Amino acid sequence: MKPFPHVNKKQVLVLGLAKSGMAAALALHKLGAIVTVNDGKPRAESKEVDALEEKGIEVVCGGHPLHLLDTTSLIIKNPGIPYSNLLIAEAMNRNIPIWTEVELAYRIAEADIVAITGSNGKTTTTTLVHAMLEHSEKAPLIAGNIGTVATSVALEATKENVMVLELSSFQLMGTEQFKPKVAVWLNLFDAHLDYHGSKDLYIEAKAKVYENMTIEDHLVYSADDPIVAKHVQQSKATLVPFSTKVELPTGAYLKDNAIYFREERICPIDEIVLPGAHNVENMLASVAAAKLAGGTTAQIKTVLTTFTGVKHRLQFVGEVHGRKVYNDSKATNILATQAALASFNQDVVLLAGGLDRGNEFDELIPSLTHVKTLVVFGETKMKLTALGNELGIKVVQAIDVQDAAKKAFEHSKIGDIVLLSPACASWDQYSTFEERGDAFLAAVTQLTNSH
Repeated sequence: MKPFPHVNKKQVLVLGLAKSGMAAALALHKLGAIVTVNDGKPRAESKEVDALEEKGIEVVCGGHPLHLLDTTSLIIKNPGIPYSNLLIAEAMNRNIPIWTEVELAYRIAEADIVAITGSNGKTTTTTLVHAMLEHSEKAPLIAGNIGTVATSVALEATKENVMVLELSSFQLMGTEQFKPKVAVWLNLFDAHLDYHGSKDLYIEAKAKVYENMTIEDHLVYSADDPIVAKHVQQSKATLVPFSTKVELPTGAYLKDNAIYFREERICPIDEIVLPGAHNVENMLASVAAAKLAGGTTAQIKTVLTTFTGVKHRLQFVGEVHGRKVYNDSKATNILATQAALASFNQDVVLLAGGLDRGNEFDELIPSLTHVKTLVVFGETKMKLTALGNELGIKVVQAIDVQDAAKKAFEHSKIGDIVLLSPACASWDQYSTFEERGDAFLAAVTQLTNSH
């Protein structure tokens, strides 16, 4: 950890508890700041309060009183709290700096940083890069939006490490001096526009990943995404493109049915385990980032030929009674399910359904070519039933994802793909997509053991 006298003996307000708020508060306390934590939930719902108060950290729960700003010199904000929040709006009015904990992590980290952002594929790419950097000169540490708070990792990181961070637009929007050695911008689709207010502001938040980079740093980007390819031209970093469509001698690309990086052949495509064209893009980006951060070709190839996916993200569960089973519970929208379906040419039994956000599913129609059976559940069950009936696809209704798993096996045959890719959020029946995916995995395990 680097010393950070900027906060020593200064009043710092941490807004929002959860994991990132807790980590930021503890780090700031260790750095000598006078920390106050403010959370909108009642004290009884915030289990972290006692642990913080035992360290002498003041905690204010149940609202966001504006008087907290009177002595505050810096705010560390939970990424999920919108800038329309009254306390945040007033802080901006008073020109009080507002960071997310990613900025704090950057300020105190001794390690170099590889930062990965994009609308889709961040978690898979971050996981791949972390694995590819094993056995390299600097030991990799993984953190960020992937689950481990960046500040916690930064406290322990040394110059002998490299931090691999998955970063959302929410996190990047609250950065100021953040400057990775290697940044990756995977793609850009319309997302989180309710938070950012417009597509332009969403792009502006993503672009902060390279805002402070110099020619000594490397920016890996999709040459196939016209919006990304256009905006990275503003960067002062050394640009490293990747593409599935054209050969790019300065970046990562496909040639002779293999992945190449800067004219070095890395790995044949047919040796890669993880399915899907979108995952080939993630792999190209990962190869470029890992090579630039010191990864060896041997380790990179090992990862490409053994990696079966991140849990709940087109995760290959295994072959069960002759069916190949995939858990894509993270597919909480139509776009993600389209990408999953595009990964297969065999007959698919698709498990779909969940929270009804008021949309129809017509956009899914072109992707249902190989779907022989739809097993539907949740609030959107009837909408998906109507869609299946319209297309002449067999539809089986289920109570929940566990029941859907059982029925999927009953209505499939050897050689079929059994795919959970709901195209809906989970909140009608499950608190998170992870909980939904775990319920599916448990059901599959039970089916495996039942024969």
